[in-house]
Amino acid sequence: MTTLAICNHKGGTGKTTTVVHTAAALGLSGYRTLVIDLDPQGFLTRYLGIAEPPIEASSLMLFDHQVKLRDVPVQRLKHFDVLPASASMTKVLRKLTRPTDVFWAKEALQTGLDYEFVVFDTAAAVTAYSLNALVASRFALIPVTPEYQPVYGAEQTYQTIRQVREKLNPDLQAPFFLFTQVDGRKRSHHQYRRYLRARYGDLVMRSIIRTSTALSQAYDDGTTAFEHAPTSRGVRDYANATDELLRHVRAGTPRPVPEINGVEPPAYGEEPAYGEEQSRPVAPERPAWL
Repeated sequence: MTTLAICNHKGGTGKTTTVVHTAAALGLSGYRTLVIDLDPQGFLTRYLGIAEPPIEASSLMLFDHQVKLRDVPVQRLKHFDVLPASASMTKVLRKLTRPTDVFWAKEALQTGLDYEFVVFDTAAAVTAYSLNALVASRFALIPVTPEYQPVYGAEQTYQTIRQVREKLNPDLQAPFFLFTQVDGRKRSHHQYRRYLRARYGDLVMRSIIRTSTALSQAYDDGTTAFEHAPTSRGVRDYANATDELLRHVRAGTPRPVPEINGVEPPAYGEEPAYGEEQSRPVAPERPAWL
């Protein structure tokens, strides 16, 4: 079973959209996939139109040692299953104060689940829940819009993941960065993309997620673009990003956390000239399974 935490300390970076569409792409590729909503605000749960679940059918069951996770009922959607968030998560969070409280999710997953992928959605903050997701995961993905605040948050998230790997979960791979909400018409987007690629190298995925009306409509409709706009560029982008992620997962070899060079971040609000990248990203090929 492959475990993946999708996180960024900065909100508004397309994190939940990335969780939902990555899970859908995995499901369409034939992988049995479970999404676990560990965000106390429950954005993913509400996004998908899932009603407030009882505690015994929510992700809080990861934190009850008397319950086996495989016995907890899940919400079954078209391409993946969901263990939704509970409104009681904020109250429970106040009680998760012991150092060992970051291991609940990892221990819960060891009880045996009939899934090939488990994908965690996390809050845009460092909490016991987000740390549980990272401690339980082998892979991490940081969605980042190529703008000042999201890039700053992504770099903070990178450092958090690095500390988790060093102190709590040596099996955790160095995280990947995935550019989201990319607008090829904005010169600043090119600048921040060049900056992250220069600083983090191969940890920055080659695939990008461009701005897409289909993705926005899917969010409004509480579904995925795979269902209502299967030929849209949003679907093509997430399909390609998921395929790229799968190639890294299949490689199965640990990647060391690189030493980051001294590349300086762009100044806030600075507008660069166009560089070597195209002003409009080239549309990827449509995946064969669409």
